[in-house]
Amino acid sequence: MTIRLLVVDDDPLVRAGLTFMLGGADGIEIVGECADGSEVAARVAELAPDVVLMDIRMPVMDGLTATEALRRAPGAPEVIVLTTFHADEQVVRALRVGAAGFVLKDTPPAQIVESVRRVAAGDPVLSPTVTRQLMAHVAEASADPRRRTARQRLALLAEREREVAVAVGRGRSNAEIAATLFMSLPTVKTHVSRVLAKLDLNNRVQIALLVHDAGLLDEETGTGV
Repeated sequence: MTIRLLVVDDDPLVRAGLTFMLGGADGIEIVGECADGSEVAARVAELAPDVVLMDIRMPVMDGLTATEALRRAPGAPEVIVLTTFHADEQVVRALRVGAAGFVLKDTPPAQIVESVRRVAAGDPVLSPTVTRQLMAHVAEASADPRRRTARQRLALLAEREREVAVAVGRGRSNAEIAATLFMSLPTVKTHVSRVLAKLDLNNRVQIALLVHDAGLLDEETGTGV
């Protein structure tokens, strides 16, 4: 299937560069562009993209606000946020409101293409470096009320659902979870879907962040995140 991609950035040169680069990749079609987050909802309704490549900093409506509004809607496209910083606080916020990952603006073209393909296939895009930084951010905030709130939400899960959620928090694929927890692959997929529905989450990245917020990996490994 061809991946339909919407490019959102207030810099016309960046948009032109991304469109030129991604439009030439096999299996990717640039269906449109936006110059601001305030234009995204209408363009998504009009063009039905599979993935939105979203800049964070824009003058009228920033990419975080646009992402949150977009991901609340049923059948929303996946969102990859664009940033210039590895450890930007706004990246953490973007993941919490439903982005499937992010790429740096100086990322090599081949990696940006691969990121789009992975997100379209349902896989989050987080490099090991970024994952460590995000988890460090969560660890620093572990004493605040977020941990209590996260634990209250995870208490809604059945035991096996909770085990699957923790495995997702460790970054394991469905196949790895099936092997570790002695489940069939369809059963793992069912549990992941139930976790997302029960916790009102958009994707696996949000499951992982919630598990880390709750401190569950601290308890199991004793080594912190």
